[in-house]
Amino acid sequence: MEMGRREFVWKTPDITADGLKMFACIVMLIQSIGIVIIEKGLIHLDQYTQAGLNEAMAQNSHLMTLAGMGSVMQLIGGMAIPVFAFLLVEGFQNTSDYRKYLLAMGVTALISEIPYDWAMSGKLLDMSSQNALIGTCICLMMLKCLDMFKEMSGTARTLVRVLVVLAAVIWVSMIRAEYGLCMVLLVAVFYVFDTRNVLKTILGCMISLMYVTGPIAFYGIWCYNGERKNRIPKYVYYTFYPLHLLVLGAVGRYLT
Repeated sequence: MEMGRREFVWKTPDITADGLKMFACIVMLIQSIGIVIIEKGLIHLDQYTQAGLNEAMAQNSHLMTLAGMGSVMQLIGGMAIPVFAFLLVEGFQNTSDYRKYLLAMGVTALISEIPYDWAMSGKLLDMSSQNALIGTCICLMMLKCLDMFKEMSGTARTLVRVLVVLAAVIWVSMIRAEYGLCMVLLVAVFYVFDTRNVLKTILGCMISLMYVTGPIAFYGIWCYNGERKNRIPKYVYYTFYPLHLLVLGAVGRYLT
């Protein structure tokens, strides 16, 4: 008697926008802990040169362990960038009020700047770099410009798209927005190749290699089911970014 063969079927999970947001916030928190608490608070990384750090780690196994933990936590955080870029494009395409969306993002970016500077440099105002949400606002403005010319066709549309993306790249580079270059390129790819899932995934993974672990996040993006109903209020996500920087900054300054 021949036994029936059981077939194994791989079923991908259904991930909502809330699921992607929570994942991105968690890995971003892990990265921030690695930078602010471990590297700046416990290791005091800013006081070392690379050669000095290597020498210190060779003499201190505890320091080497902490440095390794900090590096791993930063790598984990790299998975947040493609998710935030993807969600930004989704939000832009589905918002009923672009101005309100940009205003909410802009206000949050301005509020976040002091907590960001304090967490990263110990200063209340540091112009050497800007928080990631400022780069996100630039991406939103880039999307609006791209959308304005979407009815164009052929070479003219391609040229306009290149110029708009190039302008955004220059802007985020000049103000040194955190993750700015990667965010601009990913947002552009997600928008321009919106309906070409394979191509945008390949291009997105290539760009995300700037942060090594970024391509892993595309599994979650691929499993996104399009459900945007927010079980968690939007203001919670807007509040999370400056609040987690403020708390970690306080802990980091205490350790320092």
